[in-house]
Amino acid sequence: MLMEVPSRVVNLHSTRVLSLDATGRILDWISWQDAVCLYVREAVSWTLGDPCLTVHGGHNRHSGEQSLLHLHPIVASTGHCRDHAIDPAPALTNVALFARDRYLCLYCGERFSRGELTRDHVLPISKRGQDEWENVVSACLACNLRKSNRTPQQANMPLLAVPYRPSWVEHLILSNRNILADQMEFLVNHLPRDRRPHMRLVPSLT
Repeated sequence: MLMEVPSRVVNLHSTRVLSLDATGRILDWISWQDAVCLYVREAVSWTLGDPCLTVHGGHNRHSGEQSLLHLHPIVASTGHCRDHAIDPAPALTNVALFARDRYLCLYCGERFSRGELTRDHVLPISKRGQDEWENVVSACLACNLRKSNRTPQQANMPLLAVPYRPSWVEHLILSNRNILADQMEFLVNHLPRDRRPHMRLVPSLT
C-alpha cells in the first residue's frame, strides 16, 4: 500500500486515528494501519472530519484502476461497548504524569525536559502515602531532594497545583502531541464542563 499524506499531517508515523464504538463512545487512539483494517473489513459504522490520509491499494485486475481509501481522523467501528461500561482509568506513568503537569516542577514552577523531572509523592510513601494520581506531582531533581521525606507543609514548599486523576478523555488529549483539529474539537466537547485539558491551578489565597 502507498500513502498520500496531506500537507497538514506533519508526520505519518505519529498520526493517530480516534477510535469510537458505533454509539460514539470514545475508545482509544489507533494507528492508521489499524484504521485501514477496519475499512477493509467493512467494520466502519461512520466517520467524522475531513479525510486525513489517502491510502493507495492494489490495482483492479480487469479495469486496471488502483483502489483508494480515504481515512478519516475519527472512525466509529460497528461494535458496541457493554451497557454502562466504565471508562478505563488512565495508567499512572511518568510520561502521563509529566504531560498532566505540563512538564513543570510543581514546587519551583520551572519547565524541564522529561529526563530532568521526577515523580514526587506529596505525602511520602514512608508516611503511608499512596502511589496514585491524587498524591503525585512532577518535580525537578533539586526540589525533590530538598523536599526529601517530608510533606510540602513540613518542607515549606507549597504546591503550585492540585494533583488530580485525569479523566479518560483528558488522558487521550494529554497522551497525543499530534492531535488533529477535528479530533481536538470532538474530545474537548466530551469533557465535563468543569474540566479543562490542563492542570487546575491552586487558587490564590492573597
